[in-house]
Amino acid sequence: MVEGDMNGIDFCTLGMFIIDEIEFQPPTPPVTDVLGGAGTYSAVGARIFSPPPKSQSVGWIVDCGSDFPQELREAIAQWDTGCLMRETPQRLTTRGWNGYGDNDFRAFRYTTPKLRLDHESLSPALLWSKSFHLICSPTRCVDLVKNLLTLRGQWPKLGSNPQALFIWEPVPDLCTPQELENCYKALRYVDVVSPNHSELGAFFGEVVDRDGRVDFRAVEDLAGRWVRSGIGFDGEGAVVVRAGKHGCYVRDLHTSIWIPAYHQSAEKVVDPTGGGNGFLGGLAVGLIRGGPTAGLGNLKEAAIWASIAASFAIEQFGMPILAQGIDGETWNDVKVEERLVEFRKRLDNYVQP
Repeated sequence: MVEGDMNGIDFCTLGMFIIDEIEFQPPTPPVTDVLGGAGTYSAVGARIFSPPPKSQSVGWIVDCGSDFPQELREAIAQWDTGCLMRETPQRLTTRGWNGYGDNDFRAFRYTTPKLRLDHESLSPALLWSKSFHLICSPTRCVDLVKNLLTLRGQWPKLGSNPQALFIWEPVPDLCTPQELENCYKALRYVDVVSPNHSELGAFFGEVVDRDGRVDFRAVEDLAGRWVRSGIGFDGEGAVVVRAGKHGCYVRDLHTSIWIPAYHQSAEKVVDPTGGGNGFLGGLAVGLIRGGPTAGLGNLKEAAIWASIAASFAIEQFGMPILAQGIDGETWNDVKVEERLVEFRKRLDNYVQP
């Protein structure tokens, strides 16, 4: 068994850090050296609910190439997270180009070679995280969970759960009918699976969104198929379907509920990039800290935290802005707890679709 801090890290993502370049339609000038990547957004989603000293419980990895900008080091340091900064001077930092066009068009490509993360990337402290965010294919999901639990010496017995929560975000390119069988296998290794609604439909070869109108009943049906097939080592895991402006659908053996998006006005959404990743960071820490004990019993509360985390991620290009004041910290000049309280009040009058 690898020795490490078994209590300090609440969340660890195996999503990558990427430095983004964003190119807009003229005459808007491009923006360079922007913090990005699924790992970064999910870490910020968790960090939003983790003011110091809890900030150190947010684990993620940044591979710093020879071209890593000093101002990004300072921005990351300000968050005061349990970030593992790895110096890789023999390579360039993973970078991506994002192009924006008419009708919400967005293109992406890597401009330097990417460096994927796996179980061997983790420090002993990160290995003992209470939760893991995985963004990968179905077969890679199975391999990662197996390898992580093997390193921890915690391979569960039949019908039991490991001492960590696994949240799987399927990669969009492999949400296909050809991967559905592998997907069903992967579901048995995770506690929560969270595609967006289009990705869920794509696994079954079904279109659940036509001209921006989500087929809520179709989403519920497909999510229910996954739940009934058995999610997790004990078969009692959950599906949380991210549906953009329509919110999210939460489903397990005991729960079937829609939770609206925090932002109900399109004017409040500046850039949806990273919203789903931030959502899952908030979801993970909500599962760990959203109730008297950690686990899926906190699923609804965790989805509320996730919705709040996503709301901060999409209000601007790049990352939300952290500020420290005499009354505590704010993100985008808003206290997280105040937004959470307001959202809970709004949910009291929410009518299920």
